[in-house]
Amino acid sequence: MTPSPMKTSSQHGSHDSLATSGPSAASRSSVQDTAKIMDKAWEDVQKKTFTKWVNTKLQMRGLAINDITTDLTDGVNLIQLLEIIGDESLGKFNRVPKMRIQKIENQNTALAFIKRRGVNLTNIGAEDLTDGNEKLALGLIWTIILRFTIADISEEGLTAKEGLLLWCQRKTAPYNPEVQVKDFSFSWQDGLAFCALIHRHRPDLLDFHALNKADKHGNMALAFDVAAKHLGIPKLLDVEDVVDLPKPDERSVMTYVAQYFHAFSQLDKYEVAGRRVAKFAELMSSVFQMQNDYERRARALLDGMAAQQAAWHGEPPAAAYVDAKQQSNAFNEYKSTVKRGWVAEKRDLDALLGNIQTKLITYHLKPYAPPKGLAPADVDAAWQAHLTHEANRKKAINAQIKEIKEKLMVAFAKTANDLQAHLNTMSAALAGLNGELDDQRAKVEAAQAELPKHQAALQELKRIGRQCEAANVEENEYTIYAVEDVEFDLGLVATALTKKLQFIENQSVARQLTNLTPQQLEEFETTFRHFDKDLSNTLNAIEFKASLAGLGIAYTDAEFDQVFTQVSGGTAEINFEQFVQYMRSVTEDKTSSPDQVLAAFQALANAKGHVTEADMRVAHITPEVMTYLREAMPHANGDKDALDYRAFLTQCFEGTGVQ
Repeated sequence: MTPSPMKTSSQHGSHDSLATSGPSAASRSSVQDTAKIMDKAWEDVQKKTFTKWVNTKLQMRGLAINDITTDLTDGVNLIQLLEIIGDESLGKFNRVPKMRIQKIENQNTALAFIKRRGVNLTNIGAEDLTDGNEKLALGLIWTIILRFTIADISEEGLTAKEGLLLWCQRKTAPYNPEVQVKDFSFSWQDGLAFCALIHRHRPDLLDFHALNKADKHGNMALAFDVAAKHLGIPKLLDVEDVVDLPKPDERSVMTYVAQYFHAFSQLDKYEVAGRRVAKFAELMSSVFQMQNDYERRARALLDGMAAQQAAWHGEPPAAAYVDAKQQSNAFNEYKSTVKRGWVAEKRDLDALLGNIQTKLITYHLKPYAPPKGLAPADVDAAWQAHLTHEANRKKAINAQIKEIKEKLMVAFAKTANDLQAHLNTMSAALAGLNGELDDQRAKVEAAQAELPKHQAALQELKRIGRQCEAANVEENEYTIYAVEDVEFDLGLVATALTKKLQFIENQSVARQLTNLTPQQLEEFETTFRHFDKDLSNTLNAIEFKASLAGLGIAYTDAEFDQVFTQVSGGTAEINFEQFVQYMRSVTEDKTSSPDQVLAAFQALANAKGHVTEADMRVAHITPEVMTYLREAMPHANGDKDALDYRAFLTQCFEGTGVQ
């Protein structure tokens, strides 16, 4: 800041006779001369710096000034400057003023605008500016810089200075002790502070650690050149204005440093936008992989059933008991291996599809519609058709084996078929679950309440089966189900109900934890389920310790006991919510809402209607995410390099109003 002019010795002449023990007149004259020299040097630097700053704004209208004192006297350039930085028209003014009164009118227009913006102008009048008062002109420009460039860091001029200084200190803290920013004068003289700010935000532009710390001029020149070339920060200062002055001008340095603040703040916005886009892309990629997995496995199941049916039709009927028995054994082998795999796969496909839809609902995305022929109804129809082929195959084999006791066969078949029908009904109902999580939970709990009745039916089926075995009844043409089949399917249904209930409960928890990424939630949930051996949706101390180890977290016994007691709240087990809450506490950066994602894409595109690979690289988006976005996003106006993010979001979200 430019110091106040020092008073001359004539102003203190009446006291000279009293200051007999003070400095001599020659000494006082030397001090005053030095102060005048410094004052003039600071004014010269301010004049150059402020002139350059004004020109960086005026160039938007193709204007420029050479001297900040003389070129502002008619008020025309000053009004143009205020209209640019204030983003507002000041109305009519004298564009070619000839008379002094016209120039003063222009100055008053400019000063009135500044006052309307909440700036208190003291001792600056229109006549002073018209008369070319250099000090007041510099003071006015400094006031404008404070209000329109630095004040957005905070409200007051002094607070703005402290806010900017604090920002510099935080950003350069890792470079201590070589860089110690304490002010806006001495702390910047060796150029290292400027280099540190650049390296902190763009380490690709210069290697701070390779700098010759003693080369003040070289470091300063490097920082100025890199900032101008790569960051769009104009050279408001000359190297010698900072390095060679005993004390650099504070206002000039602040004006220049503020350019760094705004440049890097914009860069931070790009990084935030990039991070949001990456998170959303990762979520969509995860859903896309689940959908691909469902389609691949559903096709494999359908192809397997078709191949098995073709093999059955191609095999001629057995001519002898031994051949029929061999076919029966092969059929039983199929049922205990291939078919059970298919039953499990079909249940898993139903669960996978339900999980896909639940995940999409959780994040307000469009429901998934499988391709034609792969929808649950299509798979169920193919499955039922296969069961018909299977039943026909079984009947063909049984027609060639001894007649068995009709009553036991009918009793066994009725019990097995009824129980399997109940299980199929339960499985179909489970696969078709949708809607709110609370409604799904109530339906699953109601289905679980039916399991004891089915367990009793299974015991009855086993009793009848033992009777059939004792009667040497090897096959039963009235049912395709053996005790093992039904017991296996009942186990699958019971397990599926337990897993579905746990999934719903965990999704309820996950919906509340919006500050965790989908990948983190998936990792925590997978780990929790792996160590939840009894499917109780809780972990005891041993299971909890093993799960932490699986996530790379190790404690001593004493530390673990303290952590377990704290997380479990003094109980003997930890539920899923407590587990995820704890993992969040030790890993701590809801997937963005449609508006957030749209805002992120807009920021990434810099207000364009599309994004490019260059935009994504600026935001540091990984190559994997960029590859996915190139493949998933439609092109804008047929331009393969322009990706239409609005169309992409409209595809992804349902009923969200993405415009």
